Amino acid sequence: MSGVAQSISPLSAWKIAIRPRTLPVAFAPVLVGSAIALSDGFARPGTAVAALVGALLLQIVSNLANDVFDFERGADTQKRIGPPRAAQLGLLTPLQLRRGVALAVAGSIGVGVYLVSVGGWPIAALGVAAIVAAIAYTGGPFPFGYKGLGDPVVFFFFGIAAVVGTHWVQTLQPSVLALAASLPVGSLATAILVVNNTRDIETDRVAGKRTIAVRIGRTGSRVEYALLMLVPYASLPFFYLGGWASPVVLLPLATLPTAAKLIRVVARETEGEPLNYALAGTARLAFFFSLLFAIGLAWP
Repeated sequence: MSGVAQSISPLSAWKIAIRPRTLPVAFAPVLVGSAIALSDGFARPGTAVAALVGALLLQIVSNLANDVFDFERGADTQKRIGPPRAAQLGLLTPLQLRRGVALAVAGSIGVGVYLVSVGGWPIAALGVAAIVAAIAYTGGPFPFGYKGLGDPVVFFFFGIAAVVGTHWVQTLQPSVLALAASLPVGSLATAILVVNNTRDIETDRVAGKRTIAVRIGRTGSRVEYALLMLVPYASLPFFYLGGWASPVVLLPLATLPTAAKLIRVVARETEGEPLNYALAGTARLAFFFSLLFAIGLAWP
């Protein structure tokens, strides 16, 4: 065990593996889906909390699985320039991380049983798919994160599935608004992955991790990031002009200067520390954009 590992407590090691700074991403779609349910007159706070707990547990499953499987596949080495990983630093063994994954999966299934009792078979199918996706991003026989499929999968599960699913378990009704509102949320969630993969292009290429960033290069990845960051803002007027919400739905425009700053950082920087800042900043932006967006959607 390294000197770094010996100086870090077990609790801190698990905190590194769980990556609390990424967890606000799980809040965003639940806030937006719940806001639309409230505007429809069907808000169920207890069900919304259960959906949030389930989303957080699935995010933890993904983080723990990525920690162990990226390490075992050689993507996380001593040359890693991103935030620390528990397996890479020797803080937790692969077996410990696998047990953590199993525990988080068990917790998500427990919450899922309740949500399925409320939302029926669509939620059961969605829950199973989400668990498989959380693990299969870097694990299993077809780790889709290594095949360049991470971006669309994140867009679907952290945008469309999470917003529409949260709305469904509270209303049991389909909603065009929920589907439309899921798109900016999914776009920002995907932007978080893109800045992460842009930072890791060199080490991912060596490890055979063929992310979209590796495939299209740094310049292409920067363009993708900028589009994912700007499209949500461009979409806001349509929610007002389409009669879905009051002018309050334009509140997220207040975060546009922050988005512009982050786009500039990603466009100019190649070093780990500035891109780590952009990664954390994009996660915060996704949360605050979604919070303000939810307020605007729920506003009478």
